[in-house]
Amino acid sequence: MAVAPVFLLTAVASLIGAAATRLARIIDRARLIEDRLESQTAKNVAASYRELDTLKLRGRLVNASITLLTLCGVMIGLTVMELFLAETTALRSMKVVPTTFLAGIILFVLALLCFLAETLIAAHVLRFGKHLPRETSDHG
Repeated sequence: MAVAPVFLLTAVASLIGAAATRLARIIDRARLIEDRLESQTAKNVAASYRELDTLKLRGRLVNASITLLTLCGVMIGLTVMELFLAETTALRSMKVVPTTFLAGIILFVLALLCFLAETLIAAHVLRFGKHLPRETSDHG
């Protein structure tokens, strides 16, 4: 019975690592834009502020995901502790196990939804070379 919660803890730890990496990249990009605005070297000030707003939203979503994942880890950790205590002591009541496990699963799903929203926003704002001049060539 304790195997599923332990596997979930591994998934939580992996996703926290991925989210922390995304957050670091968001912060680095925001600092770069802020430095350009501060030094007045930004090519398009309005676009820079729009990007900062988007980065702020993305950062909040990643922070929410990390918070939810951490709470999920706590719930799953409590589940494992309850299962351990039930198996190793005279305490045989496991009425709380379903509650902590389901709470952990719900928190995990909510964290995944935050992570998905952030990645969709990140993909939506990609320009894929739209700002670069296109070369024209005659292939005829």
